[in-house]
Amino acid sequence: MNAWTLADLAAPVTALVALDARFSHLPAPNVDLCPVYPDRLRLSLHDGLGAFEAWREALNIDPAAVVHRVQGGGGTRVLKVHGQFAGADIELVGFAPVPALEAVELGLGAVS
Repeated sequence: MNAWTLADLAAPVTALVALDARFSHLPAPNVDLCPVYPDRLRLSLHDGLGAFEAWREALNIDPAAVVHRVQGGGGTRVLKVHGQFAGADIELVGFAPVPALEAVELGLGAVS
């Protein structure tokens, strides 16, 4: 077992403080720190993709780098991207429900 200390997480903790100072107006993300990835700060947003996009733009991360996936049996859209901020690797993740398809889009015709 590794004997990690809080000091091992200095880069993401410092980045989190800097994010708060600069972007306190943005939606609050879930914040994850892990000694297995001591230079990474994970910000996850569950309030729709607008919150994800606001953070992506604020961090000046290229939209072409965003990876799109679907999970939960096709019911949840997931966007993920990595960037750098204040000496830390920022992993930004956004979750949103996949919109239900209209009956016509499914080829079922009009609903009465």
